[in-house]
Amino acid sequence: MTHNSFDLPRELLARFEQEAGVRLQLVKAGDAGEMVNKLILTKARPIADLVYGIDNTLLPRALQAGVLEPYTGPAASRAAAAELGEGVVPVDYGFVCLNVDKAWFAASGLALPTSLEDLARPAYAKLLVVQNPATSSPGQAFLMATIAGLGEEEAFAWWARMRANGVKVVRGWTEAYYTEFTRNGGTRPIVLSYASSPAAEVFYSKTPLAEAPTANLFIRGGVFRQVEGVALVRGGNPAAREAAGRFIEFLRSPAVQQALQTTMWMYPAEAGAPLAEVMREHATPPTGFDNPDPARMQAQARAWVQRWSRVVLK
Repeated sequence: MTHNSFDLPRELLARFEQEAGVRLQLVKAGDAGEMVNKLILTKARPIADLVYGIDNTLLPRALQAGVLEPYTGPAASRAAAAELGEGVVPVDYGFVCLNVDKAWFAASGLALPTSLEDLARPAYAKLLVVQNPATSSPGQAFLMATIAGLGEEEAFAWWARMRANGVKVVRGWTEAYYTEFTRNGGTRPIVLSYASSPAAEVFYSKTPLAEAPTANLFIRGGVFRQVEGVALVRGGNPAAREAAGRFIEFLRSPAVQQALQTTMWMYPAEAGAPLAEVMREHATPPTGFDNPDPARMQAQARAWVQRWSRVVLK
């Protein structure tokens, strides 16, 4: 089972099938938050043997529900650029942050916001679109960043001001970026996305670009380091366990760690893996990020999302 953003070259997946002697079936289950919900709902009769896309915002829910089984193969003990723990093998990582449409801001004459507080001012009313943290992993990551960067009470006070200032909330990343963002015909020139999104804009452009048309906002309380991993699903088919383990090792192989950079637009988790040229040039990572303490996040994540829903949606 994967989230909808899972995307690797067909030839790589075919090579895995040939070498492992199995047929790989991918069950795409929506955004990462929806994927975890589906894992929990099918706990009694699992529909997958392993799951990719569990990240550090959703891991607490998955652990609490008991839907994962620790993996102890070689990839679990190899050094990684970003760790997850709890028997979940990190595959990639990225930075959730705000992206801006540079052309829109140049045409409007409005200065780029330099803080979360700027976004709550009247001049920036109805400019931001974010994902719902109850259904979206980047949405939940951004909520966590605001709490870590501002403090819990000030973060929810800021969210209340953003509700009054017309922040738009959508279900998942695809809708936010490809429907609501001004770069794609929407009305919101600020979107919650990733530090690698400008590199993707350059990569997919129909005409060569010297620089990205979008830019990252690395502001206090607005950057979260998201780590995605792969794990065995508890109760999966015992006969498929060996193949599932081989797929986990495959995801940390050099070929996959290189390919995922320009298909899923994340940084490789394998320590020392080289960056693709477009990532080196257009996806400079931030110098810092705002992640709550993992133990605190595990204990409070559900309550924070519920409180956010009351403050922003009700």
